[in-house]
Order: sequence, then C-alpha cells, then structure tokens
Amino acid sequence: MDFKDYYSTLGVAPDADDKTVKQAYRKLARQYHPDVKPGDKASEERFKEINEAYQALSDPERRKKYDELRKQYRQWSERGGRGDFDWGQWQAAPGQGAYSYEASPEDLEDLFGGGSAFSDFFGSIFGQAGGGPVGAGRAPRPRRGRDQEAGIEVTLEEAFHGTTRGLQIGDRRIEARIPPGVRSGSRVRLAGQGSPGVAGASSGDLYLIVEVVPHPGFARDGDDLRADVRVDFYTAAVGGEARVPTIDGAVTLKIPPRTQADRTFRLKGKGMPRLGRPAERGDMWARVKLVLPEPMNEAEIEGLRKLAEARTK
Repeated sequence: MDFKDYYSTLGVAPDADDKTVKQAYRKLARQYHPDVKPGDKASEERFKEINEAYQALSDPERRKKYDELRKQYRQWSERGGRGDFDWGQWQAAPGQGAYSYEASPEDLEDLFGGGSAFSDFFGSIFGQAGGGPVGAGRAPRPRRGRDQEAGIEVTLEEAFHGTTRGLQIGDRRIEARIPPGVRSGSRVRLAGQGSPGVAGASSGDLYLIVEVVPHPGFARDGDDLRADVRVDFYTAAVGGEARVPTIDGAVTLKIPPRTQADRTFRLKGKGMPRLGRPAERGDMWARVKLVLPEPMNEAEIEGLRKLAEARTK
C-alpha cells in the first residue's frame, strides 16, 4: 500500500489551519472539477485526489490519526525504510467510515461509477464511507444529467440578425440557434443538450457562452452602436448631407451649418436589437470626422487660402 501525502496534494503546510485547508481545497476543486474540463481523465483523477485529501484533513479526528501515521511513516523512511512498514496498527475498525462528502455523492458517482471514490490507503486507514458511489449490486437512482458549457464566437452581423451554428459536442452534432441581440457574455440555453441523465432521467442543458468578435466599423455600447461619419469641411461649414453606415444599411444624415468635428448625432432605433425583444432596438451614435474633399483643385486651395488670410486681418 502506498502512503499518500495529503498536505502536498492540497499544497498546504502540515500546520495549516482549517480555513487554509478549506480554501486550498475549494481553489483546486474549482480548477479540476470535471465540469471545467469534461472528458479529461487526468483532471478527473486529480479531482479525486483533491477530494480524498480534503476528507482526510477536514475532520479533526481523521487529521489527528493521519498526522500520527505521517510522523511515524516519515521516521521509518528516514531510517532507510528497511523491512515492511507496519500498517496493521493504523487500519480502521470494521464498519468504520460513515461520514459526509464535501464533493457531492452525485459528483463522485458520475466520475467513478461503481468503483470507490477513495484509494486503498484511505479506505484502509479511515474505512469505506457509506452513502458514496454506487457499489456492487446496487442500482443507480434516476438523476438528471449535468449541465455543460461551451464557448462560441459570432460576428456583430450574426448578433444583429441571429444565426444558427453547427456544433460538435463530444460525439454529437447539434444545431444551435443564436437569437438576435446577444452580447459578449450572453448565455444561450439549449435545453436537453447537456450530459445524458442516469437511469432514464432527463439530460442536462447546454449553455453557450457567446463572444461577439470586434467589428472594424462599429463599436458596441450595450444595445447602442457608435461609428465615425466622414464629413468634408465644406458640408460641415455650410450644411448638407452625409451618408452614415449602420448595421443594416447606410442612411442619410442632415448636417447643419457650422458643425464642429467630433459632434455626435443620434439615430434613434438604428442600433442592436434587444435580447429577447428583437422588435426593440438601441440607437446609433454617429460622430463627425472632418475630412478634406477629394479631389481638391488649385482654385479651391487658392480660395481657401484667401479666406484664411481674410480671417487673420
């Protein structure tokens, strides 16, 4: 039987207090939980080791027994480990081992099926816990499948119109509908597309975490959009019209006389649809960017030069 150093497993010192032990366990459990890395066998095994270490160190009586065993085992190792270590004096009494799980029995049953969630070392020292993973001759109870998460990227145009996307989830191919108005961080629920249930129970749900990729022409602010509109200085000075790009086509914007650079115009209802209420839309904010007319001939340049000289007199 191999000795297990539970302090090393959790990355804490042997004199760590209960709070430190619990914090270390929770941090590692979040990192290696099978929902974070589904199908990763190495992470599942690490999660099992983390849970076992916490079970040993979170209970005062078990920790006291383990510390005494650890001290004696280290002394034996430092003397060269000659002969067999006497495990007999540390073995749990028959029937010992009824205690609660920090990780739920469902978590452990999903991971380890009909096998034990604990090593031979743990079972020998502390006994096999009741109420844990399913044992031989015991039928699994119906239980809804786990929810799952997956990331998905969409363009701003896809977020505007809504889209469908084919996804490969494990060995399944599914069609996901992305509704209009999604933002980065939106969670799209696909009912019944998560992990299958146990013993005939319903499957879990799949949640798509949306990331809207940046657009070269528009900046998004909630359901509003922002963009620059090019206005030549003749139009800015005397007034006129400018074409403004919007997410669903260009529109004409009236430019009043004496319009300064960076002035912003609001185009009501020309932004993104609101998630869940696609008939409602945010606004478009067009910021004036002054540009030179193209092309400019020498007569125009000379005329401007005379205007500039007149203003300085």
